[in-house]
Amino acid sequence: MDVTLRPRQDTDLVDLLRIWRAAVEATHLFLTHADIDGFSGLVADYLPRMNDLRVAVDAANGPLGFIAQVDGKIEMLFVDPAAHGRGIGTLLLEDVGRDFATLRLDVNEQNPTARRFYAAKGFVQVGRSPLDHQGLPFPLLHLERRKPLSP
Repeated sequence: MDVTLRPRQDTDLVDLLRIWRAAVEATHLFLTHADIDGFSGLVADYLPRMNDLRVAVDAANGPLGFIAQVDGKIEMLFVDPAAHGRGIGTLLLEDVGRDFATLRLDVNEQNPTARRFYAAKGFVQVGRSPLDHQGLPFPLLHLERRKPLSP
């Protein structure tokens, strides 16, 4: 698999929404289909407004995943479930990590797959909110990872 990273292109939106939905359906088992449908419109509005949205692309298969960040805060990281376990999420995360001494993100407490992924990447919990950003009862864990200081 020959994966490269590039900035989002306007033509990516349909693929990114497909990746988002497939990843959420595979990993956010606490959400109902109605919840996912409701979030889908928010994501469709949000993605085009992201100034730093990086896409992992396979030459043969097109977009496989994406990451969006603002000032070192990871807003979204999603990988097509067909590509899970191939290092796409790590590649995206580490690409952003080169640009910031500290990375921050929120992860759903009810998503053990994502919690394990971020813990394996050195993130630690620094807080918790009982509600998500829309005020819904989906608790968020606030995570952070700091680069070690150079000698």
